[in-house]
Parts: sequence; structure tokens; C-alpha cells
Amino acid sequence: MTEQHPARSCPNCHGGRKHLRPATLMTWLGDELITVPDFPAWVCDLCGHRTYDGEALAQLSMLLNPEAGTPIQPMTPPPEKTPPATTQPSAQ
Repeated sequence: MTEQHPARSCPNCHGGRKHLRPATLMTWLGDELITVPDFPAWVCDLCGHRTYDGEALAQLSMLLNPEAGTPIQPMTPPPEKTPPATTQPSAQ
């Protein structure tokens, strides 16, 4: 992963600089622990504090969304209702 963004100051220790580096992301998806190796994160070179990259988190969230990849069904109009047939009393 190449760093395309300038380093940021660390909000945790206020002395280090955060650099974009690969890190392992661990998160819960329901009752399942998901680990994602080499996930983009901003890591402080002094205290090691990490913040995961927002764009990468948004992409991961979209991939893990249970609705992702579900084809959208076109809405079909409901079938037209025909009025019930009326019967005329028979002439006797």
C-alpha cells in the first residue's frame, strides 16, 4: 500500500504523526468475529494508535451488507381486477 495522503498529527498522543499503513481489522458481524488482514489504517508512528480509513470502512460495510448483490426486482403493477359476473334472474 503506497501512502498517497500526507501524515496527520495523532489526536491520541499529540506528538506522533499518523501514516496510512496496512493493519488487521477485527469487527463483529452479529455473533461472528470477522478479521480483515492488510486493511488500510492510519497508524501513529509514536504511540501506535490506529484509526481505520473511512473510505475502506464504507466499502467493507457495503460488502458485508446482507442486501448487497441482491438483484432489485422491478415492480410489476398488480393484476387488474375484473368485476364479478352478475347474473340476471331468469324469466319464468
